[in-house]
Amino acid sequence: MSAITPDSVVDLKGLSCPMPVLRTKKALDGVASGKVLRVDLTDAGSKTDLPAMIKRTGNELLDTEEAGGVYTFYIRKK
Repeated sequence: MSAITPDSVVDLKGLSCPMPVLRTKKALDGVASGKVLRVDLTDAGSKTDLPAMIKRTGNELLDTEEAGGVYTFYIRKK
């Protein structure tokens, strides 16, 4: 379990690609600069797509976790 405390959490479990990536981008649009967003998802394809989107948009991937088929990403908004 990460020691990072998120400012916002988005539950995207059960959604298939590309929805987790699109919903994460939309959630990041609503987060203030410097705040941390936690994203929980179950789509294995998004495990590689989400970090690519985070890098492409200039945000920072702080940490990732995987437990029980749930992938968790901690993202700091640029």
